[in-house]
Amino acid sequence: MDLSGLFGGVYRGRRVLVTGHTGFKGSWLVLWLRELGAEVSGLALAPDTEPSHHRLLALGVAEALEDLRDAAAVCNAVERFRPQIVFHLAAQPLVRRSFREPVATVATNVMGLLHLLEAVRCCSSVRAVVNATTDKCYEIDGRRDGYREDDRLGGFDPYSASKACAEILSSCWRRSFLGPDGTDGRAPVLLATARAGNVIGGGDWAEDRLVPDLVRAAAAGREALVRNPLAVRPWQHVLEPLAGYLLLGQRLLAGEIVCAGAWNFGPAAAGELSVSDIADGLARHWPAVRVAIDAGSHPHETAELRLNWDKARQALGWVPVWDAQIMLDRTAAWYRTFYDSGRTRSLEDLRDFVLDAKRAGVGWAAH
Repeated sequence: MDLSGLFGGVYRGRRVLVTGHTGFKGSWLVLWLRELGAEVSGLALAPDTEPSHHRLLALGVAEALEDLRDAAAVCNAVERFRPQIVFHLAAQPLVRRSFREPVATVATNVMGLLHLLEAVRCCSSVRAVVNATTDKCYEIDGRRDGYREDDRLGGFDPYSASKACAEILSSCWRRSFLGPDGTDGRAPVLLATARAGNVIGGGDWAEDRLVPDLVRAAAAGREALVRNPLAVRPWQHVLEPLAGYLLLGQRLLAGEIVCAGAWNFGPAAAGELSVSDIADGLARHWPAVRVAIDAGSHPHETAELRLNWDKARQALGWVPVWDAQIMLDRTAAWYRTFYDSGRTRSLEDLRDFVLDAKRAGVGWAAH
């Protein structure tokens, strides 16, 4: 199945740098970009989990295993790969770790971003940057109708605050250095930020995340401890926001300055599920998944969080492809297959996702 014509064929033969390519979401993005015919390179730390989706895929991309906090290393990597577009996914992404390691979290998520943006500013090949932040960058005010891109930024925990800072700095660098007024006569670099909800899918073994915790416990034949079973989040399969990132990158590479801004990519209302809903949904397809309530004391977590993605639907034509049931089916099947046989279903899931998008008439899936 040839996927290289997706997104107008814009990634075929294009030099693309993915930061965070060794992580969960980054490794899925590299897989998709390779199927699109892109010349992919990666900048990240070595995988910090075993198993690792990145290692299992073994895609063999050129990579620089460097720390974003090392400005010289970041600059050298960007100059070495000379990308035309950068997808910035590298981060310290864990809320609870950010309470244990607040300085490291801010250094990675804020200064690491600035090191990348400065490297981009000095690299004449780069035309576009998609900076993946998070739905947690908003100042939580108890609303139930979904946060919009122009709502106030904030963050109770160090991770969320660092991502709000990343949004503010992205806007600053866009206007001060990367746009027409800040590039000393060179072509501008179009920079957009992408805010997605909680993503699940095969290949995530990060610490202190719901699905990896459930999976590890199921594989070991024990119950998983969950902290807040009633907490509601906008859950989506990992391929959903990646389709949004790639669509956004397509528009930026086409020079559409209006797309250089902030974008939400969230699920339909049915994807706004509680922690308990996720556990129950996985257990329907993999009965080994069992949970118990962890009654201990824990850092602050928001009870409910919803995204409004009207802007992406209206301006980009982006819509979710898989509903909550398919998302849970695919995730459970991926892990069950892996633990039963050692086989990964990632490419199969990607191709089925594209086929379902085609059947639904989603614009980016048209050749």
